[in-house]
Amino acid sequence: MARRPTLTATWDRFVASDPGLLRLMAGVRTVAAIGLALAVLALLGTDVTHMVAGAMAAMVATFAIREKTVRGQAVTLALGLPTALAAMTLGALLHSLVVVGDAFFVALIFGAVYCRRFGDRGTALGLIGFQVYFVSLFVNASVDQLPLLFGTLAIAFACSAVARFALVPQTPQRVLGGLRDAFRARLAQLVDAQTLLLDAAPEDLDDVLDDLRRHTARLHESALMIQGHLEDGARDDAAAALIQRRVADAEVAAERLGMLLLTARSAERADTLTLHLPGAPVPATGKLLRTEDESTATLRRDLGALRLMVARPAEANRGTAVAHVRNRLLGYRDEEAIPPGSTLAVQDVFRGIGEAARAVLGLRLALDGPQDESDDSPATTRSREEFDAEDVSLTSTEKDESEAEDPSGLDRPTTRAAFQVAVGSALAIVGGEFLSSQRWYWAVLTCWVVFLNTASTGEIVVKGYRRLLGTVLGVLAGVALAGAVGQHTWVAFVLVLVCVFAMFFTAPLSYALMSFFVTAMLGLLYTLLNTYSLDVLVLRIEETALGAACGIIAAMLVLPVRTDRRTDELLATVLERLGEVVAGAVEQLSGGPAVDLLDKARDLDTALEDLRASVQPLTHPITPLRERRQTARYLVALLETSAYHARSLAATAELVPYSKRIGADPRLARAAQRIDHNIAVLVAHVNETDTTGRVESGASITAMLETDGLGMPAANTVTFRVLRHLQRLDENITGLARPLDVPVGPRV
Repeated sequence: MARRPTLTATWDRFVASDPGLLRLMAGVRTVAAIGLALAVLALLGTDVTHMVAGAMAAMVATFAIREKTVRGQAVTLALGLPTALAAMTLGALLHSLVVVGDAFFVALIFGAVYCRRFGDRGTALGLIGFQVYFVSLFVNASVDQLPLLFGTLAIAFACSAVARFALVPQTPQRVLGGLRDAFRARLAQLVDAQTLLLDAAPEDLDDVLDDLRRHTARLHESALMIQGHLEDGARDDAAAALIQRRVADAEVAAERLGMLLLTARSAERADTLTLHLPGAPVPATGKLLRTEDESTATLRRDLGALRLMVARPAEANRGTAVAHVRNRLLGYRDEEAIPPGSTLAVQDVFRGIGEAARAVLGLRLALDGPQDESDDSPATTRSREEFDAEDVSLTSTEKDESEAEDPSGLDRPTTRAAFQVAVGSALAIVGGEFLSSQRWYWAVLTCWVVFLNTASTGEIVVKGYRRLLGTVLGVLAGVALAGAVGQHTWVAFVLVLVCVFAMFFTAPLSYALMSFFVTAMLGLLYTLLNTYSLDVLVLRIEETALGAACGIIAAMLVLPVRTDRRTDELLATVLERLGEVVAGAVEQLSGGPAVDLLDKARDLDTALEDLRASVQPLTHPITPLRERRQTARYLVALLETSAYHARSLAATAELVPYSKRIGADPRLARAAQRIDHNIAVLVAHVNETDTTGRVESGASITAMLETDGLGMPAANTVTFRVLRHLQRLDENITGLARPLDVPVGPRV
């Protein structure tokens, strides 16, 4: 019993590190498919060469399929077998026809990439066709071997099906459930990091803030992953909308609590940018919080209570302990229940804890269903009634189903990538033949993979660099493993399975690390095929470097997409989405009609995620332009901060139609006019449609409201909080003007 809390905490950390256990399940499922295929082939007395082919085919059949529904996975797997048989047949038939075989390989690569336009199924079938043709080259398939190879492929696909649907099943509902658990675990970790902020010494504040930024970003990542699986994983649209709203509320409340704590630790109100910009200066620390202070001790206690609410499973909530904690924290939503604090900033933290507790209660109701209400306090009962009113509104809000028109022709990303990778592969074949007439295909494989999930020349350069780095380190590991294995065939197969698991478990974390395990595995496979030598692994490095170079050359010369152009397009999209969220939220806060703001906010988050991936080449350590790297980081941090404020506005605006605490204020529409104008000016400058406009500056948002004679709302009201968000948005959007070279000046 003494070890149970430790094991539980360890498991919670693992769940938080692997949301939905997607990486773990991918690795286990692939290893299970390969292990099962090897066992069946061994029982049938298959030779080592065909066992290697079966293992590689089982791996491809398992990892290529990414569809979310079980039915979709089954259909794609069924179509994948004839695709694999055709690819193996063509590989064997063209084995001795060098020129024709190379030309077909290039055509196959073009088709495999072009098929991505047809979604997950087209992507999977194209990948299976390419990889199985590659397997035929790897094992030197010939026509007389085809019957045995056909049987090997059939066994491999059957074992993949058993692993996928029986041994390690993955359903949309199970994935969504895992992602929800990960969100709660990451929320608990964020509360832990916020608690450390209370007692951190000034010299430790940099490290504590780094942890706070990391956990805040990881919570946001989990929220995005849940959003991506709601459509298939939730029981219906109403349940999906409910979970989406509760997750958004919890995320906004948690991030706001972090800002309030940081403000309480500072001599002045903390800038939101501090939570989003790596290396941002630490706010000036005042003597506002002392470990011996009574209010600090109360804050520490209440943060621990909030964490208990987050992490405690619903089935473990029997008794009055959690109910007592919940009732006390929800009571902080009433001014008279807030404990006396040494400063107004500390009292704001207590209010933030109350709002976070409300969000956690809503999250519990959405994820775990109805709960015992016998111990509810009046504050808790009121919160439940508010949730009931919000739930009713979900059925009356119409979703915006409009979709942007997809590009066509050579502007379509899949078509452009198909031409690029075909040209790069042709160059890799020619160059690879000069290096080795037998293993030239390694250069082609590298050229192929550097184009996967990339959209600009800069992304391809970074991916090629990472693959080369992982390959060099993997060769060193392969030498050591091959020497240790010797002639022990089954030891080599076990180590291959270990490498396969590590490949899939580390793939989303580090492409270089995944490439390391791929190369280490290849060293073991060459050992099994009795073709291992140090020269072979050195050749692997040379072919990898050649393939990466050919991919980069093709990306630069064939229908190139410059990193600057790509990031500008995505930056304009982010700004447009930001403008839509802010405009919709302000309209609703001003008394306008209800719209689905959370969907708009998630569209903003998705666009920002795309931008963040696109600027990686500009922020990567190998980038020589340090000033440009700092500018890119600053831009992304400003946009992340703006997105947080937009999400907060959206979450607040959705409460207006049915809340008794939040009333519409028509003045907000006038206060936000400058924000709308400035966003439009920035978009026009980025798109180069109008570079004559200027970003307006002037009196603060709050000062604009003071001039109408109605006075400012009280500091503890929701309206005042809305104004704070608008003020920060105004400052951030004005701050974007400088790095984008947009003129700033007063309104004329």
